[in-house]
Amino acid sequence: MRYTVVLEQEADGGYVASVPALAGCVSQGDSRVEALANIREAIELYVEDCRDAGDPVPTEVGKEFVEVEAA
Repeated sequence: MRYTVVLEQEADGGYVASVPALAGCVSQGDSRVEALANIREAIELYVEDCRDAGDPVPTEVGKEFVEVEAA
């Protein structure tokens, strides 16, 4: 499964990572690498909890990305 992760740098230099498709799935880390590792684990636990509860696992649909160059 693939999910979009939003990574935001905090004023103190740490990072917060969230997954818009998975309500409440948020993690953090002192570095980008740590935050991404932590959110990967959070996603795995979120999906596992959904399956254990018999709930459908949310998926991302309808996402399109456009890349532009800004001068």
